[in-house]
This record gives sequence, C-alpha cells and structure tokens, in this order.
Amino acid sequence: MHEHLHPANWKRAVGYANGIAARGRMIFTGGLVGWDADQQFRTDDFAGQVRQVLENIVAVLAEGGAGPEHLVRLTWYVTDKQEYLSALREVGSAYREVIGRHFPAMALVQVAGLVEDRAKVEIEATAVVPD
Repeated sequence: MHEHLHPANWKRAVGYANGIAARGRMIFTGGLVGWDADQQFRTDDFAGQVRQVLENIVAVLAEGGAGPEHLVRLTWYVTDKQEYLSALREVGSAYREVIGRHFPAMALVQVAGLVEDRAKVEIEATAVVPD
C-alpha cells in the first residue's frame, strides 16, 4: 500500500498528494497525449483530451498489471494554463470518472508547445504495484 506524505502542520492538499512513499514493481509511462488507440484526436476540447489521456494511462497500466490505485505520480504538461483553469470542473469530473478518488503526487507545467500540434495536454505517469 502507498503512504501519503503530508507534514502535519501543512494545509491539506486538495486533488493531489504532496508526497507518496511506495514499495514494489515500478511502471512508468511515456508522455501520453489525448489521442485514441489509432493516434487520432477525437476532440480539441481541453477536458476531452484530458479524459482521453487518463484513459490511455489506465490502458498502459493495465498492460503492466496495475490500475489507477497504483499511481504514485503524474506530471502534466499543458499548453495553456488558463485553459486548464477554465476547464477545472470538467477536468476534475473526468479525473474522478477515470482514475477515481485516488490522488497521487502531481505537478503541472505550462509549456510552449507539445510535439503533437493538436495536443493540449501531455501526462507522464508513475505507478508502483506493491510486492
């Protein structure tokens, strides 16, 4: 099982963990974007692409015998921080529907661009399946 690391005197983190301690077999994804299994973008909607990226992460984890509950870290790269913030409600809904109420350590970075021109978000994931 994973242990959330949260200093007692810190304000509660909402939607992410400040740190996670884990032991087991590690699974790493590459940077995944919001296209489908045929590498086709079905939407240019930010939250729609986030949902697809999360579904892609879950599919890769399943190949390694893991599930969303094994995630320990997500690193998000977005092309427009304001678009992310504007879609936060829909992003949160997609996250809960695909990942559930499991919140690993996360970072979000705004970047000038992603390799795939239509991509609005790219996410790298790390999971640990306990021994």
